[in-house]
Amino acid sequence: MSYNALTCQTCGSEVKQYRNPFPTVDVIIEMDNGIILIERKNPPYGWALPGGFVDYGESLESAAIREALEETSLTVSELRLLGCYSDPSRDSRMHTISTVFVGTGHGTPQAADDAANLACFRLNELPERLCFDHGKILADYAAWKSLRHQ
Repeated sequence: MSYNALTCQTCGSEVKQYRNPFPTVDVIIEMDNGIILIERKNPPYGWALPGGFVDYGESLESAAIREALEETSLTVSELRLLGCYSDPSRDSRMHTISTVFVGTGHGTPQAADDAANLACFRLNELPERLCFDHGKILADYAAWKSLRHQ
């Protein structure tokens, strides 16, 4: 296990700080026969699923609901787990592990927080410039959705 050494400010002894991936969530918000994507305000630029970092003491489900509300102004219900994505290169900024949920959106979508813009897309009309590994996530979602409708 890799770790970085820190020095205790009180006694001066070495303290181990483990270097772990950061937990994140992403949400596929189903609405109006499509899904809501945000256009990112910050790098990396492009279209993405609403999502973000899990706060300390917060459940994954609560983080997904909070991030959806913060970025899209939508409340989300009926959360279902799609999967977890952990490729160390999925986010060029740092190693993250994303737990991805699917939920139903309620309200009027409006871009907020880290979102410069948002739109509702049909799966066969997704934008070309998707961030992170969201193209793979959406391909998995399309396969999951087709299995549920057989």
